[in-house]
Amino acid sequence: MRAAVFWEPGKPMTIEDLKLPRPQFGEVLVKTKACGVCHSDLHVINKDQPYPIPCVLGHEITGEVVEHGAHTDPATVHRLPVGSRVVGSFIMPCGGCFFCVKGQEDLCETFFKYNRGMGGLYDGTTRLYLSRSGDPIYMYSMGGLAEYCVVPANALAIIPESLPYSESAIIGCAVFTAYGAMKNAADMRAGETVAIIGTGGVGSSCLQMARAFGGRQIIAVDISEGKLENAKKMGATHTVNGSTENVPERIREITGGRGVDIAVEALGKAATFVQAALSVRDGGRAVMVGLAPFGVSAEVDITRLVRRQIRIIGSYGGRARQDLPTIVGLADMGALEIKSAVSQKRKLKDAAEVYKELDRGEITGRAIIELM
Repeated sequence: MRAAVFWEPGKPMTIEDLKLPRPQFGEVLVKTKACGVCHSDLHVINKDQPYPIPCVLGHEITGEVVEHGAHTDPATVHRLPVGSRVVGSFIMPCGGCFFCVKGQEDLCETFFKYNRGMGGLYDGTTRLYLSRSGDPIYMYSMGGLAEYCVVPANALAIIPESLPYSESAIIGCAVFTAYGAMKNAADMRAGETVAIIGTGGVGSSCLQMARAFGGRQIIAVDISEGKLENAKKMGATHTVNGSTENVPERIREITGGRGVDIAVEALGKAATFVQAALSVRDGGRAVMVGLAPFGVSAEVDITRLVRRQIRIIGSYGGRARQDLPTIVGLADMGALEIKSAVSQKRKLKDAAEVYKELDRGEITGRAIIELM
């Protein structure tokens, strides 16, 4: 199969021939149809976060089930039959660790130890090898920038024929992360006010999720007028340009001097972390979903945090087995406009250039790599 391989920082991805990967027990071989281009991959490309290389990036996929690993249980085979259309979540829960058993699959110990730590699946090895040499290539989540990928069955959900492969790819990370932030972390209720700071792929999905959950005022914050215009289409009732306005002050003006019930930071920057914390009302929730380079920190006013009961909550994503089918249902009923969230579609050969464009801030919404 062909795959886009990232070799090292400063060196572009190249399209390489890899051996067809083989699924093991509890794993599924998926013929990839589409893969989203996510800012999280840039942290590996720019060496902001440690990760084994060379690797195949891409963690937001749709595809068709081709094969199950040997001895996979009949219930899983029945749930995900060969030929079925699926979407994969970037957090791939093992189902058996301390956190998975407690229902907190977004903290899965096995995923963070073996995939994020070692670049493979849960026997500690990768499923990807170069055809010409047999050398291992590591996997960021399932390694979706490839014609086939191996995904733990716990990270997959069926998508109906009514949802297109390409646009549905964003369900696995951008929308999945937004759902985890608004539902699990913020516990958002209808009628609440929300500010989303950073309106890229994840931020625009948070806007849509806030609208779906019945947000009364939904404030989009960005420094790009183009992204702010797009945010209005995604559900924003108000916009704030962070390059020309004081964000917390403007948010308080919009909300009658009080601040929002929920502020979501979707950029992973110290300055916007502080903005989110300052933008919530007394007793409000500041939810942080943006990943920063390792070692980045931000200061918070401790006295205000204590006296005014400000809650600061980290949220990395959703919970695949519980949340992924629900998100698919929301998209299928039209509560989420996944088609309008995708701004461009490219081919595998364009992967290196697309990530450069993303790094330069030139992509509004979500770009998709199609492999069909």
